[in-house]
Amino acid sequence: MNFLRGVMGGQSAGPQHTEAETIQKLCDRVASSTLLDDRRNAVRALKSLSKKYRLEVGIQAMEHLIHVLQTDRSDSEIIGYALDTLYNIISNDEEEEVDDVKEENSTRQSEDLGSQFTEIFIKQPENVTLLLSLLEEFDFHVRWPGVKLLTSLLKQLGPQVQQIILVSPMGVSRLMDLLADSREVIRNDGVLLLQALTRSNGAIQKIVAFENAFERLLDIITEEGNSDGGIVVEDCLILLQNLLKNNNSNQNFFKEGSYIQRMKPWFEVGDENSGWSAQKVTNLHLMLQLVRVLVSPTNPPGATSSCQKAMFQCGLLQQLCTILMATGIPADILTETINTVSEVIRGCQVNQDYFASVNAPSNPPRPAIVVLLMSMVNERQPFVLRCAVLYCFQCFLYKNQKGQGEIVSTLLPSTIDATGNSVSAGQLLCGGLFSPDSLSNWCAAVALAHALQENATQKEQLLRVQLATSIGNPPVSLLQQCTNILSQGDKIDRRGSKIQTRVGLLMLLCTWLSNCPIAVTHFLHNSANVPFLTGQIAENLGEEEQLVQGLCALLLGISIYYNDNSLENYMKEKLKQLIEKRIGKENFIEKLGFISKHELYSRASQKPQPNFPSPEYMIFDHEFTKLVKELEGVITKAIYKSSEEDKKEEEDLQLEELKQQVSTLKCQNEQLQTAVTQQACQIQQHKDLYNLLKVQLGKDSHHQGSCNDGAQMNGIQPEEISRLREEIEELKSNQELLQSQLAEKDSLIENLKSQTSSGMNEQSSAAASARDSEQVAELKQELATLKSQLNSQSVEISRLQSEKHELLQKTEAFAKSVPVQGESENVITAKTTDVEGRLSALLQETKELKNEIKALSEERTAIKEQLDSSNSTIAILQNEKDKLELEITDSKKEQDDLLVLLADQDQKILSLKNKLKDLGHPVKEEDELESGDQEDEDDENEDYGLDQDHI
Repeated sequence: MNFLRGVMGGQSAGPQHTEAETIQKLCDRVASSTLLDDRRNAVRALKSLSKKYRLEVGIQAMEHLIHVLQTDRSDSEIIGYALDTLYNIISNDEEEEVDDVKEENSTRQSEDLGSQFTEIFIKQPENVTLLLSLLEEFDFHVRWPGVKLLTSLLKQLGPQVQQIILVSPMGVSRLMDLLADSREVIRNDGVLLLQALTRSNGAIQKIVAFENAFERLLDIITEEGNSDGGIVVEDCLILLQNLLKNNNSNQNFFKEGSYIQRMKPWFEVGDENSGWSAQKVTNLHLMLQLVRVLVSPTNPPGATSSCQKAMFQCGLLQQLCTILMATGIPADILTETINTVSEVIRGCQVNQDYFASVNAPSNPPRPAIVVLLMSMVNERQPFVLRCAVLYCFQCFLYKNQKGQGEIVSTLLPSTIDATGNSVSAGQLLCGGLFSPDSLSNWCAAVALAHALQENATQKEQLLRVQLATSIGNPPVSLLQQCTNILSQGDKIDRRGSKIQTRVGLLMLLCTWLSNCPIAVTHFLHNSANVPFLTGQIAENLGEEEQLVQGLCALLLGISIYYNDNSLENYMKEKLKQLIEKRIGKENFIEKLGFISKHELYSRASQKPQPNFPSPEYMIFDHEFTKLVKELEGVITKAIYKSSEEDKKEEEDLQLEELKQQVSTLKCQNEQLQTAVTQQACQIQQHKDLYNLLKVQLGKDSHHQGSCNDGAQMNGIQPEEISRLREEIEELKSNQELLQSQLAEKDSLIENLKSQTSSGMNEQSSAAASARDSEQVAELKQELATLKSQLNSQSVEISRLQSEKHELLQKTEAFAKSVPVQGESENVITAKTTDVEGRLSALLQETKELKNEIKALSEERTAIKEQLDSSNSTIAILQNEKDKLELEITDSKKEQDDLLVLLADQDQKILSLKNKLKDLGHPVKEEDELESGDQEDEDDENEDYGLDQDHI
């Protein structure tokens, strides 16, 4: 070791030359020495030099070190030194002090060296496989440096090393054993290794998950104290995120394995929260992010929904809401908790209903929604917190029409608290909407727009909202106040962005008016609105104002597209003429395109969460970008569409409505026919029953005399006759109901006829076509047919009513004509029982007949389906037959060609035989050949017969 001491002592004669010579001598000793102790000492010396002289050792010693790993596995000490040396060569961890001037260059060179040496090492995949096998060694001095070396390789060239490990037999399974190592340092570094291994590789993530990784990692987190644990908990949470993020299979496995329930104790932080260390904040932040991974809006809807339900059922959502309302929570944890609760309730009705019921621990208690909105419209709150509250409110209203109605109802006059003791969500939104803070304006406008999203009912309800602007002045509608503020522009002094308030109000108005003709009418009713919009669009403003121009164009386009032409001065055609005259169609479309071309538009369209680096970037809402994408094309078409095309489209729509009404009438007619048939059947049954009773009473009178007849009639009168009267009265009421329904249908048909007639008058214009006239004629014919059918049914009902009336009179007269006389109780009971038995038999028979009719109807349906199936099969077979005939024709042509070829061939064979005979060669005759061929064929047939028997 004298040469090593010379190097370390800094002897003369060129230090670089001496270092290279020293390393070369050490490498020669490793390669050539026969004594294990000498090789071990040489590798230990290389390890001591490898950090300072990384390049030289890497270039000269790597091959020898790999050879040591292959040949000296029996000695754990030299294997450990070799692994440590390779780690120092490949790793980019800088432990030596570096001058400030050279620090940046040194770091860059270190990274380049690490990747280059890693590439050399993995060029032979067997080296990685060898390293995996060494990790099976339990010896600490082998396993630990092996873990560090493989982790460093993955950090340098992750995808290449991952692929080698993936194809290595049991490669991933060997690494999973590290989590079960009793030595914490190896277990903890094993977690870091698995982090690097699972990064951005779905296949390895699935293997690790199915190797029971979730169970082991959750056990480690619990052992370490959940959120109060150290950096090991942080590493485990990062690994869990790697396994679950964007991996639907692992997410489903995590949910099905009931691991969501094990996350609840993580968030039991209590109310005092006195000990919030930096590590605890980091751990809890990662835990909240892990929950969000499972319910992310980018996941498949079914997977997200099932995780949301599991989180509610196990109490995880309730625990998060407890943190949300607790005191002393750090601001960043509170913000992330709000974002987490947002995605746990987004689009899940059960979770949204629970969140609506959560109250803050105040006196008196206030809903959590109200408390959060107070933070959103408070400009002194942190910007990220206000964004989180807005996201929470949006998620609460997402696909939640019940919640939307509750929010809008807090703005209506009937629900406002006149005492002023409590503030509502609607009042907070209005306060934010008209605040001098532009960010509050934008947030309140977007929040209110989400209360109207895809909900026409609430759009109409919001038109009722009235605002008191000042004392002594009449109240104005919310819609009017929004347009008033919009028209004032920059005249009002506001804090924040110049265009933020106007953009928020325009987004609110566009959402409000879209797909709501009533709101469009209210908007156009204010004569100042259209001139303001056209003036804004027509001006040549700066680049910052172009977005406002685009939104004004969108609002005007919505006013045209959803216009029901109820206002004569602002009909569709007049508005389009105004655009062409004041702005120009091409200029209007160009201004409309400013919205989707804005640099912040694409950013907002990517994900629902309003995540902005600073307030000035808060311009577009995610849901609004969807609305723009939906309306931009249809508004463009509507602007270029002529009045004739508009009229033709309206006539088509009217025809479609008439067709739908006719179809509805047909269905109602069929239902009425069924009801009439049922009524007729019931009347016939009662007539039969009446005749049966009459015959039965006549027989009894013939055998026992009039006295006994009276007694028998008296015996059944209170039971049967009264029941018959009740049923007849019921039939009478049903008939009256049917008559009233028929009268209603008559009036409806008359209205349709008048509408059809007016439609025909409109179609007589130049734009009408022959096809429309035919359709109207057909509709008229169908209506006439329906009218005749209804008239015939009315006649039938009248006839049945008269028969029923006659039956009722006969029953009453018969009951009165029979004298009431006494008879023994036994005789009366016997006769009554006899009659009741016969009635029961008749009713049973009727029921059986109905069942038979039903069975026959079902059988008829089945036969019809079989017939349809048979027809389909016949068509298929016919096609196959045609194909087979074509194939047969082709086969015949091929056979004819073959026969011609065979004839030519026979002729050639005959000529060749004759030549052979002339030359003196013996030639077999045809009979001999045929006999030989026949024997071969017989053998083949026997074999074939055996095969057939075997089959």
